[in-house]
Amino acid sequence: MEIEVVKDTKLELEMIIHGENHSLCNVLRKYLMEDDDVEYAVYGIDHPLTGEPIMTIKTKRTKRPRDSLNKAVLRLKEETAEFKELLEGI
Repeated sequence: MEIEVVKDTKLELEMIIHGENHSLCNVLRKYLMEDDDVEYAVYGIDHPLTGEPIMTIKTKRTKRPRDSLNKAVLRLKEETAEFKELLEGI
């Protein structure tokens, strides 16, 4: 996976997530939208076969989008570790 930052301002971050699809982007968007500091988090994929996700995160007030993204990624990492442990117990 490679992340290409398209726009990075104080309240907005736009990036292309090369090599990914709806699976990662949808869960990241969900976690970002649960963050009270995030005004909106959206992504789109132009073409279902060849397109790559472009995600935009806009935060409220003076919160940095990268901080919200890091928080969402840490939550995803914790959730997947917990899921992995459950699978190993089967």
